[in-house]
Amino acid sequence: MNPEADTLTTADGRNALVMRRRLAHPPAAVWAAVTEPKQLAQWFPSEVSVELKPGGTVGFHFPGEDGPGMTGRVTDADEPHVFAFTWGEDHLRWEITPEGEGSLLTLTHTFGDRFGGASFASGWHLCLTALGQVLDGVPVDVEPDRGELHEAYLEQFDLGRGEIDGTTVRFERQLLRPADGVWSELAGGAPVSEGSAVPQGFTAPAYEQGHVTEVREPEVLSYRTPSGELVRWKFGAGTGHGARLVLTVDGSGDPRHARDAWHERIERLAARMLDIAAS
Repeated sequence: MNPEADTLTTADGRNALVMRRRLAHPPAAVWAAVTEPKQLAQWFPSEVSVELKPGGTVGFHFPGEDGPGMTGRVTDADEPHVFAFTWGEDHLRWEITPEGEGSLLTLTHTFGDRFGGASFASGWHLCLTALGQVLDGVPVDVEPDRGELHEAYLEQFDLGRGEIDGTTVRFERQLLRPADGVWSELAGGAPVSEGSAVPQGFTAPAYEQGHVTEVREPEVLSYRTPSGELVRWKFGAGTGHGARLVLTVDGSGDPRHARDAWHERIERLAARMLDIAAS
């Protein structure tokens, strides 16, 4: 399996994650592994019930829930070539192509949350590894990702770079720790209040500290720098890996410099969160 060959593209506001895996098993065996509930339960993120026909219902069952926690619809069921279905607002398409005595399995996951792409890719990589073990007839034994795989995909898909719009720089970045843990790291464990000096952790290289203008721990911290830029840190729900950071810098006189400086700061924070998650 070669995760470096996986791709993430965007078109018309939707994102397509494409992952290809070569499997030493014929299409009929792979088809069974991606459609039969007993086999799906060994490698898919949830237990699945399915009416295997176009328009059929797909149920996603999670522990502790009565009935399916979510449902979807089968959009394609062409045995043993294509199985596709919706999952909430997402769409999953499994294509099986004969290749010698084995098969090429192509997963296309279409979704809206581009900045969750690394989370989805790292999760599917582990699932596909487990699928390979199911097909090989060996016990499923997949080492959980402690963050290294997630961060490798994030870099591969270039999801950490900020965007410039006029004098505004915006970053959106999936982190590996919950918001309260990230906040504690940035604030150095000290309380933060409106009017107080901005903790060093919330600043970027070569940026002067200002004074806090808004704070809602552990969700929001805003301040204006002495040069007039408005910096706003916001932490929200992410993909389950940890908090989602949205950082904006408004009124920058040099947006490219601001993007570089804040990118460096955010990546140092992400590396620190990875160290903690992996320890």
